[in-house]
Amino acid sequence: MIKYAFLVFIAAITAMPDFAAAQTKNGKNGGPVVTSQGHPIEFVRKGMEIVFYVSDDDGSPLSTKEMRGRATIQDGGKTVTVPLTPDSPNMMVGKIQAELTPKARVVFSANLHGHSLTARYTTE
Repeated sequence: MIKYAFLVFIAAITAMPDFAAAQTKNGKNGGPVVTSQGHPIEFVRKGMEIVFYVSDDDGSPLSTKEMRGRATIQDGGKTVTVPLTPDSPNMMVGKIQAELTPKARVVFSANLHGHSLTARYTTE
């Protein structure tokens, strides 16, 4: 009986939607927002530039001055890593080599004062 209960538990967990996708909504700049460790992170594409707006847990802009980060992009069967640089007041910015196609996956990873932030997005 325990064996069957375990199988039902595993089936229920794998059938649950991705929690990061469930948290996604549109932010002030029109991009999807994912919360990582209490910090809302908004992803916006501007031509050949990708921008992540990082906020503090209360929604106010979080200074990215000393933040280090990168974006990992899976698009069209290829994976590329884009270094991100801080920009005032709360942005992390990177340049991409090609336009992102619909359903491209973008993973934001950054560190600030011992915090590791990760956010996953799928382009539309």
